Amino acid sequence: MKKDLTLLVLAAGMGSRFGGLKQIEPVGPNGEFIIDYSVKDAIIAGFNKVVFVIKEENYDIFKSTIGARIEDKIKVEYVFQKMEDVPEGVNIPKERVKPLGTAQAVYAARNVIHENFAIINADDFYGRDGYIKAAEFLNSCDDNEYGNVAYEVGKTITENGAVKRGVLFEKDGYLDNIIESSVEKVDGKVIATPLAGGESFEIPFDQPVSMNLFCFTPVIFEYLKNNIKDFFVNNDDLLTSEYLIPNVAFESSKENNKPIRIIRTNSKYYGMTYREDLEELKNGILNEIKNGTYNNNLWG
Repeated sequence: MKKDLTLLVLAAGMGSRFGGLKQIEPVGPNGEFIIDYSVKDAIIAGFNKVVFVIKEENYDIFKSTIGARIEDKIKVEYVFQKMEDVPEGVNIPKERVKPLGTAQAVYAARNVIHENFAIINADDFYGRDGYIKAAEFLNSCDDNEYGNVAYEVGKTITENGAVKRGVLFEKDGYLDNIIESSVEKVDGKVIATPLAGGESFEIPFDQPVSMNLFCFTPVIFEYLKNNIKDFFVNNDDLLTSEYLIPNVAFESSKENNKPIRIIRTNSKYYGMTYREDLEELKNGILNEIKNGTYNNNLWG
């Protein structure tokens, strides 16, 4: 029997390298946003609720644009990612501007999600197969089992510069290690440079990487409630350090003695790290329309 499934969309970032609010940059032939295609794919895959994590000051523009298009097609809720949404005893410096990280964004949704869910970045195009594979996992997983929808790195990189990717190493279909890296195509090869330091290394074009499409059960919220305070209280750099969901997922899975399932997809991923990526994304969507994946007018 199919379960209630929620898509949690992390949309509180402003995208400084791209310039402006990437989430509402038109990419489709009728002014559709990436989020439109994400929600459409999620509905087809079997998700029946979407929760947006946004900045409170962006609520009106989100509701009048994205919300106006989809609120009659799927249940929609909004939560705000705020600096002050941390446990008592955590003192975030007033000078901090950067959001507290993707794990704190997931933490912000703890009171509105009570079912299995997947998370995505609002400004990333994941492709329909990614959502189908996520829904299949979430409909059959154990209560304390997590999954990561893994993409082939060659289907995620851009010609316009280096991008951040979580390079995945698996054992028997489960996550064995993840190295957060800067990844770039150099002389026909894919080179990964660990963000934490260390030697660069070559990876094959079909190396699985994480694009933050994680699949969780509500058990993750209990871990977040217990872990978030320790992260910030014991952190020496509260001006810039981020509480990140890949790290939290990995640590939580070890605590539960339940490794993260690697869920492979053949979808092509498009991002908008650089403004030059926009044209490639638009052309990719036009190809999907030509192939019959989407209608020319998505919601028409």
